[in-house]
Amino acid sequence: MSAPVGVLLMAYGGPDSLDDVPGYLADIRGGRPTPRAIVEEIADHYRQIGGGSPLRARSLRQLAALSARLDPAVFRCYLGMRHWSPWIEEVVGAMAEEGITRAVGIVLAPHYSTLNTERYFQKIRAGQELYRTSIDFALVKSYHDSPALLDALARRVIEGLGRWPADERGAVHVVFCAHSLPSRVLAEGDPYDAQVRDTARQCALRAGLASAQWSWSYMSAGKSPEPWLGPDLPDHLTQLSHQGVRSVLCVPVGFVADHVEVLYDVDIEARQRAEALRIRLERPSSLNDDPLFIEALAEAAAAGARDAGFTGNGSAS
Repeated sequence: MSAPVGVLLMAYGGPDSLDDVPGYLADIRGGRPTPRAIVEEIADHYRQIGGGSPLRARSLRQLAALSARLDPAVFRCYLGMRHWSPWIEEVVGAMAEEGITRAVGIVLAPHYSTLNTERYFQKIRAGQELYRTSIDFALVKSYHDSPALLDALARRVIEGLGRWPADERGAVHVVFCAHSLPSRVLAEGDPYDAQVRDTARQCALRAGLASAQWSWSYMSAGKSPEPWLGPDLPDHLTQLSHQGVRSVLCVPVGFVADHVEVLYDVDIEARQRAEALRIRLERPSSLNDDPLFIEALAEAAAAGARDAGFTGNGSAS
């Protein structure tokens, strides 16, 4: 009997505690020193959301849910992190030790970009070289238009709107958003911008939103001097305020679990701007291990295995 097909879920990673922040930032920066002011600023963000990142715990729950969803006779699931433990490179080595020869790689971010997605794939290649493995990887580049993903997000919109009385929901403006990237990706033909906006558009259609009821924003732009994709969420809230909007539902379609960008950048920073503008800002819960999102991952894994010829029908159950 052949070994099961490995399914490697990959997340960004985050520090478990405030003491881990310097090492975490050093990994992101490839060992280059991080200015003290930036270390202190990032540490303060984590301090305000509880003292560490919940991402590993959330990702492990996603892993467990996916393992339960997929046929264990066909698939074996793993989790690797790009910038924290368990490191992607080490997980690739562990997969090889367990006899995995074929695998599907899925980034826990539905939208493809050369500046983000490809770096996860580079980690896989680095792991193969480091541990002298030759696992045949089928890499899932994007699942931004997965019906299950879109349904899960649409339900978040409906749930969020339900926080307002029925007679006030028509005045609520929905802002879909995703992590910003340097603006140069547009000139380079990167599909990221088109994909995140397409996810928002299809989610809005599923939730029954009219075109005037929603808009798009980016968030969490980096601190490099080059221009980043916008409008930035706090600035967009200011613009909406000038238009008379007083109720906003923020739906980060680019994040599938609780990250510091969601828990701080939206729940704290953007809400502070909203309060200053006398806007009520709400955010529905992150997808985390929502069964619909897990279904989207299972379908992506099955399709990746089937398209690569690893399985016959790519059964996900």
